[in-house]
Amino acid sequence: MRKRRFLKTRQTQWAHQLTKLLKEKGWKPNQISLLSLFFALLGSAALLLVPHVSHPAEKAILFASTALFIQLRLLCNLMDGMLAIEGKVPSKLGEIFNELPDRISDSMILICAGHMVTYGQGVLGWMAALFALATAYLRVLGTSLGTEAYFSGPMAKPHRMFTLTVGCILAIVFIPFHFDFHVITFSLICIVLGSIVTCVRRMRFISEEMMSK
Repeated sequence: MRKRRFLKTRQTQWAHQLTKLLKEKGWKPNQISLLSLFFALLGSAALLLVPHVSHPAEKAILFASTALFIQLRLLCNLMDGMLAIEGKVPSKLGEIFNELPDRISDSMILICAGHMVTYGQGVLGWMAALFALATAYLRVLGTSLGTEAYFSGPMAKPHRMFTLTVGCILAIVFIPFHFDFHVITFSLICIVLGSIVTCVRRMRFISEEMMSK
C-alpha cells in the first residue's frame, strides 16, 4: 500500500464517524473523488463570477462560496481515502481516482483565481497551476524511482488550498476598500513562490535518497 499524506484530521472522531456514515449509505471512494471535482468546479465558477458583480454583498457571497467549496473539496479528499482504507472499501481504480481529480481541481481553482484578478491575462493563476502540477509530478516521479513519497511543503496541496481559502476570507474584509482583488493576487504569489520552494525541496530529498542507496 502506498504511503499517504499525514493528516491530523484523519485521527479525529468526527472523521471516523463520517466515514462510517458514508459506508452505511453505500458511498464508494471513487464517487467521493468525483464529488471533490464537482465542488472544485463550483468554487472555480464562483471566482469567475466575482468581476461580473458590483454589489459588495454579492462579491462577499461569491468569495465565501469559494472558500466553502474549497473546504468541501478537501473534505472529499479526506473521505475518499478513509473510506477506501479505514472503511475497507477498496477500488482497483482507486489510484487513478485519487490523483487525477486532484490535479484537475487544483488547476481549475488556481487558473480561475488568476483570471479573476486579470493581471497579466491570468498568467499568475497559470503559473500557480503549473507549479502545483510540478509538486505532484515530483512526488510521483520519486516513487517511480523507488524513493519515499514526499508530501513536504511549504506549499503542498493542503497548504495551497488553505492559502487561497484564507485569501477569499480576507478578500471579503477588504471589499469596502476595493482591495479584494489584491488580496487574491497576493495569495497566488505566495502559492507560486511556495510551490517553487516545494519543488526544489522535493527534488533535493529525492536526489539525496537516490544517492544514498
